Amino acid sequence: MSLITSKRFEEIINKFSDINPFIVVGDVGIDKYTHGSVNRISPEAPVPVLEVQQEWLKLGLAANISHNFQTLGMSSTICGVIGNEDRANSFESLLEDTGLKTWGIIRDPSRVTTYKERITTATQQICRIDYERSEMLSKETEQKVIERLKDFTGDHSAIVIEDYSKGTLTKDLIKRIIDEGKDKKLLVTVDPGRNAPPEFYKGANLLKPNLIEARTMVDSLGYTHEKQSVGEMAEVLCDKLKLEKVVITLGPQGMALFDTLDSSQKEVKIIPTVAPEVFDVSGAGDTTITLLTASLIAGATLEEAAWISNCGAGVVIAKKGTATVNIVELLTFYRKLRETYQ
Repeated sequence: MSLITSKRFEEIINKFSDINPFIVVGDVGIDKYTHGSVNRISPEAPVPVLEVQQEWLKLGLAANISHNFQTLGMSSTICGVIGNEDRANSFESLLEDTGLKTWGIIRDPSRVTTYKERITTATQQICRIDYERSEMLSKETEQKVIERLKDFTGDHSAIVIEDYSKGTLTKDLIKRIIDEGKDKKLLVTVDPGRNAPPEFYKGANLLKPNLIEARTMVDSLGYTHEKQSVGEMAEVLCDKLKLEKVVITLGPQGMALFDTLDSSQKEVKIIPTVAPEVFDVSGAGDTTITLLTASLIAGATLEEAAWISNCGAGVVIAKKGTATVNIVELLTFYRKLRETYQ
């Protein structure tokens, strides 16, 4: 499959700065990284002793999508629910330090702020510690989220639904978000949760599951994925969930694309992966849905949007931790890629 041309790549990304803000709604939280070296085993148990050299906090889950929009020169409003403890304060401080607004964030004293700590050395992750609760939102908090979101839809260009299955995105809330997007004629893109029934996302414009998620969804819809090719799975998802577009990320095999609005597309297209090396996959999916959404709003075809998001993912997986990409990195990566295709 032909690589996107330099002219189109630059035309599309040059429009990013003129796009109206995006709404990002979903589970939010903090990623903490504790980095050090291991030189001995503990005398108390057969476990490594980490000598800490550095600690840092980053925006995690759906908040990383807003951070990606920001580093790419675009604006967004993050809508999500946090607790009412010290970590909630830290989360809002991280948003402000990054240049993002807190006005879409709702505090719920009955919940905890999702907090993930990764213990790493220069060569590997030793363990991850999660502080979270995944109960579904109360009806009261759910109503607050949709009311807050409605405040923003009038002057925003698209809605990204980012579901990490932490309880923020209930069935009713997702339906109301998609209905609100349709009512305001906004593009609605979805990065689905692994545990959510596929019917939750019915009617969205674009769905971006990974291969495992796609197989689970197809099984849940009454089809046996072992008897379905990737292309057939994409077609089943579009048909049964009333979607316009599906992008199935395939890891090292790239991406599978299906666009029901493209009359020239009779079968699924496969975009190969372009990552030269993989250091850490944290945040790659966030970057992918960010660039797919932004590129489509900027006038890209689904295939063009996939190439651009593929390049963005190639940048972030070469970085440590939950990472973002900026325009210079994106363009530099593409130009190097272009050389390999000549």
